[in-house]
Amino acid sequence: MIKKISILGSTGSIGLSTFSIIDKKRKDFTINLLSANKNYNLILNQIKKYNPKTFVITNKKIFKKIKKKLKKSNTKILNNFDIKKIKKSDLTVTAIPGIAGLYPTLLKTELSKKVLIANKESVICGWDLIKASAKKNKTKLIPVDSEHFSILNLLRNVNKSEIKKIYLTASGGPFLNYKSHQFKKINPKDALNHPKWNMGKKISIDSATLMNKMFELIEAQRLFNIEYDKLDIIIHPDSLVHAIVEFYNGLTKFIYHETSMVIPLANAMFNEKINIETFYKLKKKKKRAVENLTFQNINKKIFPVFKLKNRLNEHPSTGIIINAANEILVDQFLQKKIPFLSISKSIQTILNDRNYKKYAIRKPKNIKEIIKIDNWARENIKKKLLNNV
Repeated sequence: MIKKISILGSTGSIGLSTFSIIDKKRKDFTINLLSANKNYNLILNQIKKYNPKTFVITNKKIFKKIKKKLKKSNTKILNNFDIKKIKKSDLTVTAIPGIAGLYPTLLKTELSKKVLIANKESVICGWDLIKASAKKNKTKLIPVDSEHFSILNLLRNVNKSEIKKIYLTASGGPFLNYKSHQFKKINPKDALNHPKWNMGKKISIDSATLMNKMFELIEAQRLFNIEYDKLDIIIHPDSLVHAIVEFYNGLTKFIYHETSMVIPLANAMFNEKINIETFYKLKKKKKRAVENLTFQNINKKIFPVFKLKNRLNEHPSTGIIINAANEILVDQFLQKKIPFLSISKSIQTILNDRNYKKYAIRKPKNIKEIIKIDNWARENIKKKLLNNV
């Protein structure tokens, strides 16, 4: 049966991984909807190669340029996610980075039978809305970040009362073995050079600071409704084990797979009824060297953002505020306007702001209320940067 698929964030690393899967089973899919921001050449190539029914281009300049270039195209080219112009899909991969992905993800819970979530910010900022909409529309939600997809599999047929601890693994990024004095000289090029994963700029910087794991803790708590104090992070430089579950009965289970997003994506797309080598060539090894896997505790001097762990879940909208501030700070760092260490320091300042609790205690009932909290955090952090607080 041919499936209608949508890919939100089709020019990013997750989008390209999804296409690598589709290309191996091209006859099984029709491309219903694609979306991207400003990668002109890649957008153009995807329209010509895949002939999607609709392509949403959020950058107005690129939208106009593509629209003019492809006047005779069969693809409907839009500048926003207009629910009246977007048709239903069987399957959607949502991978738009940042809070920009929240509304499209929410929209797709109405217009898709199954949604594969690779946008952690949507879960952090709007999980209650997404969950309610998915329930109402009978849409299946599957997290495809390697850690959460692993947890999903590890918790099958498990009673939550049996769980002692869940560990999300972190590679440690490019600065795991840095000395304190080296952090003052870190530039964007250094931070983008991840030793294991090929990712977009935003997530690469979040990995370097460990902020991505802070977000993944919040995400895991919401996705699986697990007590927050049962969640933790452990450094695993090999990046082969993606999640570990420790049980009260003395057993510990983990999921091991190579560092490719094709593996969780393909399994989620085909309900795990696949031979992965159809889509991804596994590295040839004499044996699975499980005995050589290494794990270590987090060094707060290298990852000062880990000091925020106990505050992440203190109020309903703390995650929205941290996410908004982090998006601004990462962008400023990429533009070389602030040093690397300012990212974690500045997030701490917003949590200590006199108006923080006023916004953090709110329980937003819709996207408008989420955006209001998000905007406060963005404006607040911009002022602090301007005043060098």
